[in-house]
Amino acid sequence: MPETTPTPGERANRAAEFRESLASQFVVAGMARMPARVMCALLTTDADGMTAAELAEALQASPAAISGAVRYLTQTDMIRRDREPGSRRDVFRLFEDPFASMLRRRDDILKLWGDKMREGSDVLGDGTPAGRRLAGAAETFSLMHMLLPRMLDEVDRMRRKG
Repeated sequence: MPETTPTPGERANRAAEFRESLASQFVVAGMARMPARVMCALLTTDADGMTAAELAEALQASPAAISGAVRYLTQTDMIRRDREPGSRRDVFRLFEDPFASMLRRRDDILKLWGDKMREGSDVLGDGTPAGRRLAGAAETFSLMHMLLPRMLDEVDRMRRKG
């Protein structure tokens, strides 16, 4: 049987189902439910961004829930808040490549955490179980801090190459 083009309503329903399914994956990974839903709404819209009212309508959520979610997502550098010239409404947008952008901005945290774990290992002593755990964590964060920029540069290079 030949495949038919979905109607706009069917496409919207499929998109909403996918959006909720993807949000569920973000929740499993540790993100709170409403920020996950907002992130997925922005990922799956054809628009350049969405206002809080548009997000509330699309997600059938309260303005308060949207407000808390976008606050979290902007504070964690997952999305940005812009204002259209001449408008008083904020528009929430993804960064160009939101996941790579987020990882790039988080790289400094890896160094800070590694340094703090190393400090804890020194305080508790490398000969203690806790000191060894912290030393292992310090090494992990140090390696991640060293390798993450290289990995993201390689991703960029591969994308440019096609």
